Amino acid sequence: MKNLLKNVSFVILVLKMCFIFGQESTAQKRIIIDVGHGGKDAGAIGINDIQEKDVVLSIANEILKLNDDLEKPLDIYLTRYKDTLMSLSDRTKLAKALKADLFVSLHCNHSDNPDARGIEVYASRKQEKFSKTSAFMGYQIESALCETIGYENRGVKFANFQVLRETVEYCASILLELGFLSNKDEGSYISDKNNIERIALTILLSIQKSIEL
Repeated sequence: MKNLLKNVSFVILVLKMCFIFGQESTAQKRIIIDVGHGGKDAGAIGINDIQEKDVVLSIANEILKLNDDLEKPLDIYLTRYKDTLMSLSDRTKLAKALKADLFVSLHCNHSDNPDARGIEVYASRKQEKFSKTSAFMGYQIESALCETIGYENRGVKFANFQVLRETVEYCASILLELGFLSNKDEGSYISDKNNIERIALTILLSIQKSIEL
């Protein structure tokens, strides 16, 4: 019964959003920032017990804050705004209900090899309408991040992740792996508030540039 009520609540939320956004006349492109993991799902655990769910939430909230300071803020929404767990299917349903133009899923990497480092981007393996656009936007954002923060560029890769598979047919969608929490240097770097702001600003400005092309 608890799960049923949860699902019903989500459907009601989506319907309300559809009604609200259906009234808008703006042609501004809408960006969904998918904040990976959350709640009981901590994601990767790095040095000093840093948790992926906390890192990506900090970056996402910083993106929102910096977006508000832009002369023309982008139309950005998060899949979660606090430490809660949202299912993968609900994340993609939300993006579809909000008629997203771009879906960006934020994550951090982990490896048993402590020397593994760098940023990598994933696009859907499915060949859909927005596949090429997704790969191009992923390349643009990854290049900007590596140039700004000096991380190794691990390239754009293709995978069958659910959040990509279920969004690429109606919008550009990418998944960002923002460095390795298991790497001492990268884990320490991304734990610093100033660096989180730098990463968030680079992602925001890269998105702004990409959607204007």
